[in-house]
Amino acid sequence: MGTLGKAREAPRKPTHGCRAVPKARLEAKPASSPLPCHPGLAQITQFRMMVPLGHFAKGASLDDLIDSCVQSFDADGNLCRSNQLLQVMLTMHRILISSAELLQKVITLYKDALAKNSPGLCLKICYFVRYWITEFWIMFKMDTSLASTMEEFQELVKANGEELHCRLIDTTQINARDWSRKLTQRIKSNTSKKRKVSLLFDHLEPEELSEHLTFLEFKSFRRISFSDYQNYLVNSCVKENPTMERSIALCNGISQWVQLMVLSRPTPQLRAEVFIKFIQVAQKLHQLQNFNTLMAVIGGLCHSSISRLKETSSHVPHEINKVLGEMTELLSSCRNYDNYRRAYGECTDFKIPILGVHLKDLISLYEAMPDYLEEGKVNVHKLLALYNHINELVQLQEVPPPLEANKDLVHLLTLSLDLYYTEDEIYELSYAREPRNHKAPSVFKNYDHDQDGYISQEEFEKIAASFPFSFCVMDKDREGLISRDEITAYFMRASSIYSKLGLGFPHNFQETTYLKPTFCDNCAGFLWGVIKQGYRCKGNKYPESR
Repeated sequence: MGTLGKAREAPRKPTHGCRAVPKARLEAKPASSPLPCHPGLAQITQFRMMVPLGHFAKGASLDDLIDSCVQSFDADGNLCRSNQLLQVMLTMHRILISSAELLQKVITLYKDALAKNSPGLCLKICYFVRYWITEFWIMFKMDTSLASTMEEFQELVKANGEELHCRLIDTTQINARDWSRKLTQRIKSNTSKKRKVSLLFDHLEPEELSEHLTFLEFKSFRRISFSDYQNYLVNSCVKENPTMERSIALCNGISQWVQLMVLSRPTPQLRAEVFIKFIQVAQKLHQLQNFNTLMAVIGGLCHSSISRLKETSSHVPHEINKVLGEMTELLSSCRNYDNYRRAYGECTDFKIPILGVHLKDLISLYEAMPDYLEEGKVNVHKLLALYNHINELVQLQEVPPPLEANKDLVHLLTLSLDLYYTEDEIYELSYAREPRNHKAPSVFKNYDHDQDGYISQEEFEKIAASFPFSFCVMDKDREGLISRDEITAYFMRASSIYSKLGLGFPHNFQETTYLKPTFCDNCAGFLWGVIKQGYRCKGNKYPESR
């Protein structure tokens, strides 16, 4: 396992006959990116965050906040104070009101300034709107209600004959802007699509595989915009948030791919070899500080469809199991992911966080702090805290990964991860590889001390004390001894009769990934984790913790 935070000396060149293939590079975002850099936000203490807000740290009315933003500009349109409040208001206002409603308040302020014959204030208002358009133009492109309200404002300004004001709030240039992100199409399930488990797993070394997985992860992560995080806060889920849906789908796809790659091998020895290779991939992901994909890989290896494979586990060396234990401890949800948080905090330069953990933090912060304080004042500290948390994630997108990726290999890997297997199908494959009764049932094994395949009538009665179905015929073959097949038939028939009597187990729990904060219906505890956080009965809607 490599040292966290250590920069790699140089990117590796692709091998395996791919030298002449062009490299896929992640393009830097243009200078016109809606969010300017604010380095070091993660290290700012709560006190230092509140100092620049001055008297607003104790709350302020929405009108006072808007007025303060307008007064941030001088008569020439230059910022005469810190732009922090501007950034917080223009990015986080949707927690309180919609963008269209905010602009409507600005229009009202402009009308009041006109009525009071205050051209200087009118000009500052237009400078404020220009700043909004320039820095956050994507809002005007995506929010039709905001765009419509802007047209209303433009008509008002035009009617008053202020040519300079019209130029300041002109939005025609937005359509000509080079959009750095393409819209992500909504993910649709397509169960009829031909399935591919892997096209290149056997042909890539663990380091190359981890690098290309990191390339895909970072490509997905950097598409998540500030607005996407806001939408998640407002809606408390990823519905109607395609970039986050795609990021979660990639994580789940990698986890499922890991399971299928292990289960695709016909013998325990071959499955163990795949298991070992994925542990090596996990080590490389750890070195690359790609925690999100690391969580997906380890989650796949720890999935019950894999962990139940006892024959496979017997061929995995102790050293590999030790590494797996270290990885699971690192990613454990114990103490609110304390081990992960400490390791992540020590990382410098490029790193990809476990998105689900930080989304949970956002929701916790959002729910813990009120929107308004006494006398209906806006809780400015809450807006600032949320802004800093989101901005820290957004700024990670500016640090490129220390690697190069092969375009063709990226394409092939993407195809390999494009899976459409259900949980039931994966379990069927797992049981096909190592059936439930591949060995004597554990309850039988515990009593069959001499391993001759039989237990005594007395030992059976100890087992049957918990399942008293005396109607079952036992001891067909040997007097006083009961075979494994006989006890298996006993439990099968007992289960059938028990079910017909209406006494069967009432639930059919399946491991489930919850895409929004969810609480256990049984213990009322929060379901921690990123994927497979708990169980859900197919027959009802109530979640259960693991």
